[in-house]
Amino acid sequence: MAKQRVKFTFPQELITLPIIYELGKQYNLVTNVRRADVTEDRGWVVLELDGPIEEIERALSWVAEKGVRVDPVQGDIVEG
Repeated sequence: MAKQRVKFTFPQELITLPIIYELGKQYNLVTNVRRADVTEDRGWVVLELDGPIEEIERALSWVAEKGVRVDPVQGDIVEG
């Protein structure tokens, strides 16, 4: 099992879609929201993904294909 922290930045047209839910369900990953800021016209979420590294990589590719920007995050985003 691996853990990876990533930041998803959603364009306006994708904000209302259940992408994080689908990510956990389709790829059998545990998704832990570490921080988020979502409004009507923009949104970003920092997630900790827990699961097999191959599934994490496949899931991140799927999210990027949907049109969500995916960036790696270092350290504990909650502590600072």
